[in-house]
Amino acid sequence: MTFYEVSVGGRNYKIEAERAPQAEGPQRATNQSDWKIRIDSREILVDCVPVGSQSLSLVVNGKSCEARIERSQDGVRVLIHGRAYECSVRDPRSLRSRKSAGQHQSGEQKVTASMPGKVVRVLARAGDSIVAGQGILVIEAMKMQNEVRAPRDGTVKNLIVREGAAVNAGEVLAILD
Repeated sequence: MTFYEVSVGGRNYKIEAERAPQAEGPQRATNQSDWKIRIDSREILVDCVPVGSQSLSLVVNGKSCEARIERSQDGVRVLIHGRAYECSVRDPRSLRSRKSAGQHQSGEQKVTASMPGKVVRVLARAGDSIVAGQGILVIEAMKMQNEVRAPRDGTVKNLIVREGAAVNAGEVLAILD
């Protein structure tokens, strides 16, 4: 189960998401995902199939729609049935780890993946000096790209993954000194 805090049009929601048991059959797309989503305690079922790099075909509680996703510096804009929704998504685990990592820590620090995915871009190299919040690499998961940032100032001692590598949640990506 994954937890998120989502703001849509200024209204906040607590969301829990988990994969539903996979259905089998000839009608099922190979890249289809079934999800059980709980929004503030209300449960919905979502079937999701990527359509291109920025769109998803969704069946939500039996009703079909297409969602187009546009990224911005402030968050994400989701377009559904011609309406645009300004959204921001926060992963509370990520927030806790950033707070606990702190900038006061000295010595070697491991930077880990918060979710499984594929490394699509490397932004820093071993030996680079970095500042807190600077991007180290970009991981793509479910057609969404997430930048992995430095939790504190330092130097990239070792970059363990390279572009194209598949990573698991919790896997060490880089070591900072």
